[in-house]
Amino acid sequence: MHILMIFLDGIGLGANDPTVNPFAAAHTPTLFELANGHHWLAETGCQISERALFVPTDPRMGIPGRPQSGSGQAAILTGQNIPHIIGEHYGPKPNQAIRDLLAEDNFFKQVVAHGKTAALLEAYPPGWHRATNRGKNLRSSYQQAAYEAGVTIFDDQAVYKGQALAGDWTGEAWRSQLGYDDTPVYSRHEAGVKLVELSRQYDFAFFSHWFTDITGHRGTVEEGVALLELFDGVMTGVLDTWDDDEGLVIITSDHGNMEEIGNRKHTENDVPTVIIGKQKMSFAHDFRTLADIVPLMASLLLGSG
Repeated sequence: MHILMIFLDGIGLGANDPTVNPFAAAHTPTLFELANGHHWLAETGCQISERALFVPTDPRMGIPGRPQSGSGQAAILTGQNIPHIIGEHYGPKPNQAIRDLLAEDNFFKQVVAHGKTAALLEAYPPGWHRATNRGKNLRSSYQQAAYEAGVTIFDDQAVYKGQALAGDWTGEAWRSQLGYDDTPVYSRHEAGVKLVELSRQYDFAFFSHWFTDITGHRGTVEEGVALLELFDGVMTGVLDTWDDDEGLVIITSDHGNMEEIGNRKHTENDVPTVIIGKQKMSFAHDFRTLADIVPLMASLLLGSG
């Protein structure tokens, strides 16, 4: 089996209020289906459908305050209660304490240590690589986790070769925002198909979409709706391509944000975790917080946990 983790930065389960919450306003029939006929809201609760398990997941992990990206992402990829260990929620980028914990152990490292393959399927432009290599730009926790495992961080050449996707799914942003005029552009459905096809080359594949967090901080409800409807189309492609016997697709987030447009700060809401695949019910019991994801993935993929 193999696992594809789709990470959406900054999405939580908020109120059924379309004036502030894009999840209450967007037309997302595929996401609706994944939550057993419900919108992704605080009132939805745990849901089981034919293909998916939808679980509200605790990003607070017993520590007061607003969950943050650095500690939340690290919890997702280490299986440890990072906020408890370091004594606070921290972000957006990981501090030295979090980087030390990611260097000590994370799921990318576990996969590689078991002789299996792992990939971060999002590519980054040359400017990001130059700034990071010079130390001017800190990696996010999920980027740091992949780096510590020796996983290749893809660049624009991987986009050209079809080995990775841009963070906006379709690649349109590389043309409109980064100045490329010949990089691939996919329809939303094609992007979902491509994501599954790329994931099949690895035992564990991770893709990050961070536009949701940016929109939560300084965007509009209309922009949030557009992002969710784009993601809905991507997930239609994913579901059309994914064979539920081949493993798991896991969708999750690090903290709430985009479900309260106008707040501009993170929320303390639960985040959605969606598990797609025949073994989805492995997550139905003893799964409560972001720190519970790695032990379950390790049990299924590595025979440990």
